Amino acid sequence: MLACVFALAPASWMHAVADSRVRTVADAPARDVAVVFGAGLREGRPTPYLAHRLDAAAELYRTGRVKVVLVTGDNSRVEYDEPDAMRAYLVEHGVPDRRIVSDYAGFDTWDSCVRARKIFGVERALLVTQGFHVRRAVALCGSAGIDAYGVGVTEPRDVTWYYGAVREIFASGKAAADAVTDRPPMFLGPAEPGVAEALALARGRTVATETHMVGTGPELVA
Repeated sequence: MLACVFALAPASWMHAVADSRVRTVADAPARDVAVVFGAGLREGRPTPYLAHRLDAAAELYRTGRVKVVLVTGDNSRVEYDEPDAMRAYLVEHGVPDRRIVSDYAGFDTWDSCVRARKIFGVERALLVTQGFHVRRAVALCGSAGIDAYGVGVTEPRDVTWYYGAVREIFASGKAAADAVTDRPPMFLGPAEPGVAEALALARGRTVATETHMVGTGPELVA
């Protein structure tokens, strides 16, 4: 019985922390930044699951719920570059390149959350990932100091979905250990201004456009 309690405690913690903060694309609250976690490449392109995450992020941008998208993934070797593939996909689907920021050292969920807070200065965000992963993302980013809501992307119950759901049971233990020990990510380094600069551009465009609309200033050309 004790073994079962200890085994299930991390998953229970994640649900307790995150259940009230899981939303859909349609009812997600407005946040300046969306964080999209990597989910693998196939022949240099996002896998279907990653593409669905990016589709959701693009919709959040189009509907004005976010101003900037932070893509975080693995670029540990030259021939494998998740963030650049994610950026290219978003641009193809209507998100301006200047509104996308890349984190090339998001090797796991905890690393991505800590780096989003400490390197990119993200304090509030929407986290975009599949439903089976979203609670872990919300719980870990909360532990890293980010006021986060999760946007759960729905998927058909295929083999990949069941694999991911089962994997979460085991990943929850590592997640709890990372949060409790405040494990440093594989790479930190100096702060990067990409998110702040992209937000400044977004806010500047909004102000200038509104000013032009009421006839008190020049039109902003982006």
